[in-house]
Amino acid sequence: MSRAESHLSRRAFIGATGAVAATGLTVGCESPATQPSRPPSSARVSPVGRYQAGITLPHPAQPNLLAVVAELGDGVAVGPLLAELGQAIRTLTAGTDPRLLGLPPGDLTVTIGVGPRLVRMADPSLPGAADLPQFSREQIASQARGGDLLIQICASDALLLPVVTAALLAQTGGRMRERWRQSGRRGTNVPVHQGLSAPRSPLGFIDGIVGPHTAAQQQRHLWLAGPAPVAGGTLAVLRRMKLDLPRFAALSVADQEAVFGRRRATGVPLSGGTIASDLNLGAKTPDGRYLIPADAHVRRANPNMVGVGLMLRRSYSTDEPTPGLLFISFQNDLRTFTNTLAHMDDSDALLRFTTTTASATFLILPGFDEQHPLGAQMFH
Repeated sequence: MSRAESHLSRRAFIGATGAVAATGLTVGCESPATQPSRPPSSARVSPVGRYQAGITLPHPAQPNLLAVVAELGDGVAVGPLLAELGQAIRTLTAGTDPRLLGLPPGDLTVTIGVGPRLVRMADPSLPGAADLPQFSREQIASQARGGDLLIQICASDALLLPVVTAALLAQTGGRMRERWRQSGRRGTNVPVHQGLSAPRSPLGFIDGIVGPHTAAQQQRHLWLAGPAPVAGGTLAVLRRMKLDLPRFAALSVADQEAVFGRRRATGVPLSGGTIASDLNLGAKTPDGRYLIPADAHVRRANPNMVGVGLMLRRSYSTDEPTPGLLFISFQNDLRTFTNTLAHMDDSDALLRFTTTTASATFLILPGFDEQHPLGAQMFH
């Protein structure tokens, strides 16, 4: 990975709440496209394979998402439940499930993750067994923290989201209770550099410029390599945040750029160059001020400064319950997120405009197929 790529990854902002930006911060569903921007595709996305769909595929990411976080009832057999969900995903994405009510599935993807409590039930030594710590700038009700099951539904056709959600919840037959859900949407992808495209966030800045975009970077930073029950999975963090949009909009463009450390119109670092240029964190003005301020988001969330790898980040604009965003990051080491957010929590100008209202982490299960049911290796 080049230094430019590594520095660029700085935007794991998110964390709404505090570290969030890193943990809740930048805004999107699938990672930025590695191809020129184009209209959303209606091409079917296969749900089977080594990895679940809805993480690196499709490209570009679908514009609409609905995330449902639930808890399982006492004594529920996890393995059979996951196997049934996997089978339902196959029929729904194939368009053969009558519960679609005749709607074409298009590029529908459904991604399933299990929370720390279920991972500990299977094997407390596995990745994904640790709960997220609490951070500052959080106002989270008890039902909006943690959870046993994540159902992430993405599609170009927003009408599919409630229909597919209802089908999957019916499939569980009362074996789980919904804790919270959040719908969101991504902006139009815009070209940013040599075939890479990314959307803008609700704050107006290009979001997701850096991340594990190549297969080699994904193997290093995204996918879990082992042990066997988790190989091909990844770790997800969800952070829902309120944004103080009026206060941010009241800033001058120059002050907004100082918060991020990049130009709003182009995404170019305040240290100069192009949007893909390596950040020059030591560059100063003639009077000795840093070109990229000490509390700028790109500096505080820079992976080289934090000492962590890259996150695959997606942020979605939200309207309910309050205007804000849903931040999702995928990484193969939870410390990539938690250490970044802790570093941001210390002093990141972006966090002054965020309050986290929901937070959870999940082990996204490895891929599945007809011979290997979803979650079968972990939950026998």
